[in-house]
Amino acid sequence: MFKRKSKRKFGRETKQRKSLMRGLAAALIAHNQIETTQAKAKELRPYIEKMVTMGRVSSLASTKLLHSRLPKTAATKLIKDIAPKFAQRAGGYTRIRNLAPRVSDGAKMAIIEFLS
Repeated sequence: MFKRKSKRKFGRETKQRKSLMRGLAAALIAHNQIETTQAKAKELRPYIEKMVTMGRVSSLASTKLLHSRLPKTAATKLIKDIAPKFAQRAGGYTRIRNLAPRVSDGAKMAIIEFLS
């Protein structure tokens, strides 16, 4: 029986999708905001918010888990710089702002950024 899947596939295989999310998350952590398609931004939001929640815990287990899911520099910056800013916040660490469609193919574009 067909069941609806909640995640977008982006025309990629599983490993490629995971790599895409890791790359987008690392870029967002490094630059605090990135411009991407609206669909990718909407998929990235729950992924990065779970990472920030893990970073807030700051236990050995969560640190190791973040280092396994993100590049080392991004995981370190998330744990030391970004997560402490959201210590008193109960979720909703990112914002998605819509932009004009991309000129070349008309894809809906958006900026995803951490709240300050």
